[in-house]
Amino acid sequence: MTASGRNSVLAGLPKAELHLHLEGTLEPELMMALAARNGITLPYPDADAVRAAYVFDDLQSFLDIYYAGCAVLQTGDDFAELARSYLLRASDQGVTHAEVFFDPQTHTERGIPFPTVVEGITRGLEAGGGQTGITSGLILCFLRHLGPDAALATLEEALSYRHLLIAVGLDSTELGHPPSDFREVFARAAGAGLPGVAHAGEEGPPEFIRQALDDLHVRRIDHGVRCSEDDALVERLRRGRVPLTVCPLSNVRLGVFPDLAHHNLAELLRAGLMVTVNSDDPAYFGGYVADNLAAVAGALDLTGAEVAQLARNSFTASFLPGPEVAAWIAAVDRYAADHGLTPNSEGPPTPP
Repeated sequence: MTASGRNSVLAGLPKAELHLHLEGTLEPELMMALAARNGITLPYPDADAVRAAYVFDDLQSFLDIYYAGCAVLQTGDDFAELARSYLLRASDQGVTHAEVFFDPQTHTERGIPFPTVVEGITRGLEAGGGQTGITSGLILCFLRHLGPDAALATLEEALSYRHLLIAVGLDSTELGHPPSDFREVFARAAGAGLPGVAHAGEEGPPEFIRQALDDLHVRRIDHGVRCSEDDALVERLRRGRVPLTVCPLSNVRLGVFPDLAHHNLAELLRAGLMVTVNSDDPAYFGGYVADNLAAVAGALDLTGAEVAQLARNSFTASFLPGPEVAAWIAAVDRYAADHGLTPNSEGPPTPP
């Protein structure tokens, strides 16, 4: 079996993407085009130079470049183009449903009005969905390094757009910013009917995963890979069927694991946890969701059945209504049967 054959099978597998930062889909070519359109000078002569700068030592070194790149996003049309472009790429990766993070504070802190951001993104998701058939939902994330007061102020402004949101989240650097600091804002969001998700247990310790569950009452954990350091926590996640939105290529690029061969995704999946595969910030980390799935399947010798289970988990862990979840799981099962992703198959899938 060739790598291209395996990748083709995995790209066609229906899947939901649950951990995707829209700003992290800003490809260098679009970054350069928006900079030119908006009269912004970047410290790079061309898209290749932008790509060459994507060498990171840790999460903070990535965030420094990530936030600088966001400066090219100025107008509603910019945000709409970014969102539509993501869905067009996601369609080629087998994504049929996407729950998209956005960071409004990244933009309001530099003077871009909140309505410009959320209305532009929504317009782009609607346009991209019309072109691809992908359904989507928007998750407002709070930047933890700006603190809980700023998060609460952002939420209050966002509640005027409650109808455009499906959940709230917590991202940015974990170190020094425990989930418990944001207890009040997540409680306020829950009171408005917005469930929560949170980044925890990527660079932060297992205790941050506990805080996200106990203090924020989140529905799923973004990353969560450091749970394996705590057997009792692993059992709690397994018993509670708490989803983990794992991003393998991101984890390697940011030094969470030295390489994919040392990633603990297979360990967590085989322990019975509801693991999903996602792309995080694909323009920066070298791959969209099917690319992540193919890379980790090859590196960890996942069976075809395990690959299919990851796809099922992505729908089970989503905020889609129950009947839609069931319909997509049935679609995964049909695809798995047609392409040899069966309980008896060994190793990564072989194309028919």
